[in-house]
Amino acid sequence: MTLSTELARRYRVSNGARFRLKQFSPSDTSNPGLKDNAEALLDQGVARMADLQDKLYAQDHWAVLLIFQALDAAGKDGTIKHVTAGLNPQGCEVHSFKSPSTEELDHDFLWRTSRLLPRRGHIGIFNRSYYEEVLVVKVHPNILKGQHMPPGVITKKIWNERYEDIAHFEHYLSRQGIAIRKFFLHVSREEQKQRFLKRLEEPEKNWKFQLADVREREHFAEYMHAYEAAIRATASEWAPWYVVPADRKWYARLVVASAIIDTLESIQPNYPKVDAAKRKELLAARQTLLKEPAQKKATASRP
Repeated sequence: MTLSTELARRYRVSNGARFRLKQFSPSDTSNPGLKDNAEALLDQGVARMADLQDKLYAQDHWAVLLIFQALDAAGKDGTIKHVTAGLNPQGCEVHSFKSPSTEELDHDFLWRTSRLLPRRGHIGIFNRSYYEEVLVVKVHPNILKGQHMPPGVITKKIWNERYEDIAHFEHYLSRQGIAIRKFFLHVSREEQKQRFLKRLEEPEKNWKFQLADVREREHFAEYMHAYEAAIRATASEWAPWYVVPADRKWYARLVVASAIIDTLESIQPNYPKVDAAKRKELLAARQTLLKEPAQKKATASRP
């Protein structure tokens, strides 16, 4: 059994016109039988990703940007950790975006993420992103007051304007050779509650708990509406969303791995081919090495 790229495609949204969040269940596992082989499938998928990443890095043409968005306790950190475990850190960078700093608030809302975009040959991972500006900020619009924008800019159209800016930005990036894939880890309200309780009950998980997380649960429905609106407005062929069922962590990781493999395979990275002059140079280097006299092995002297 191998990890199929078809697994992720059933959760892919590349045209938001008809998208509704209710079409996707957080507890979906497609084929429950996958659970018995989940660990082996993920290991196999990670190995495949590592091979493709090596070619991506060597080719130095494309860059890949993976964006992870979710409510608290949906499993972003764990998914990123497990799915990218076998990638070469030299060509993969993870950036987490918390509340913006004073400096970041003095720039446009895309600035703090755009300066950390991946280089060609690299995979960049955003744990949260510029989408926070149409998610958290939309649910809590009072945050806009601290963004130092001219009052006349903040109108009722601001959310649609930001959707439009994001869509154009992602289209621009795709035209520059950056393959963008966005993941919404879709966790149910009940599963989120159970994970919060574990953080409270298990000492080794206490550090993860924040009182603000529970307060945000009061806005669960508002967040679902915000995610639906964002996905509807920004899903495209060049920057699709994946609505990943996240109630079962093992399944979410398989879906994400499947999507990353599918993305890398679509780019078709290959090791660069050398021209005739380079081959001649390599042959000369080989002949030089072969002509070197063999070194005698040192023998240990007996006392």
